[in-house]
Amino acid sequence: MKKMPTRRTFLKRSWQGATGVSLAAMGLYCNAEDEKKGQPLEVIDCHTHFYDPTRPEGIPWPRKGSPLYRQVLPKHLRALPHAQKVTGTVIVEASSRLEDNQWLLDIAEDDPFVVGIVGHLKPGQKEFAGHVRRFSRSKLFRGIRVGQGLVEGLLESDNLADFKLLQEHDLELDVNGGPTMPAVVGRLAERLPELRIVVNHIGNVRIDKNPPPADWAKAIQASAGHENVFCKASALVEGASRGGGKAPTDVSFYRPYLDVVSDAFGDDRLIYGSDWPVSERAADYKTQQQIVLDYVKDRGAETLRKFFSINSKKAYKWVEREGRLT
Repeated sequence: MKKMPTRRTFLKRSWQGATGVSLAAMGLYCNAEDEKKGQPLEVIDCHTHFYDPTRPEGIPWPRKGSPLYRQVLPKHLRALPHAQKVTGTVIVEASSRLEDNQWLLDIAEDDPFVVGIVGHLKPGQKEFAGHVRRFSRSKLFRGIRVGQGLVEGLLESDNLADFKLLQEHDLELDVNGGPTMPAVVGRLAERLPELRIVVNHIGNVRIDKNPPPADWAKAIQASAGHENVFCKASALVEGASRGGGKAPTDVSFYRPYLDVVSDAFGDDRLIYGSDWPVSERAADYKTQQQIVLDYVKDRGAETLRKFFSINSKKAYKWVEREGRLT
């Protein structure tokens, strides 16, 4: 008996048949109408880290001797070969030092390529409210990132006042952690349905040839059940290279895991991020970008736009800046 195509396969074939050409063949445009208007596909990388070890005070991360220990600034990201030109970035903190939030904001103020900052502040500390008021005076300060353990602790102690403060300042919350982290995010999202929350790195699941772990998939679904939660398809190549060496480059290796997050979050809450320069240990920028591009482009032009820019605009409320696309 001939096997019937799945809905996913049908949609993929329908999209490919309708366009007849690849995205690359369309000259970096999402579709013919955008090309006619001169509007290239917007690509906002929502997970980059920048730092400079030549600063007088140095940096707490990465450590000396690491291949990552070098000056890494927005200009270096722009200079990389890309599968799709990156048109802006949301920087995610890479330092626990308070004044490094200001250092990132200073970089952003001078470079319209930067559309937002996710800083490092610690909820639960008495100084938190003052720090939020200080940094949120900049429209480019769009939220903070915390770890899974901190969220668990504040949930257990029922101390959510600082998370509510983020909500009051229209800031979002990035959460990093392991494969159980998305379930923790789901618990927080249930308590604070107006707080925009972004799951980092699809929960840092190990990506291999085996089927996705059931517990991780369940955690992803638990977080996706809340409309205020978004998921960042970032650090995929790192998840696929846990044993060292380079990650696989074909999208088929990642598809079962991407299917889990895509089916859970849908087309409206999945976000692009690279985790560069950390990701370069597993794959160069162009390769990691091509993997998600190959996955998402099969879902249609509108989904492509949502994944690379529209969804992140909703999650981060990143700032449109004059001169960014010049």
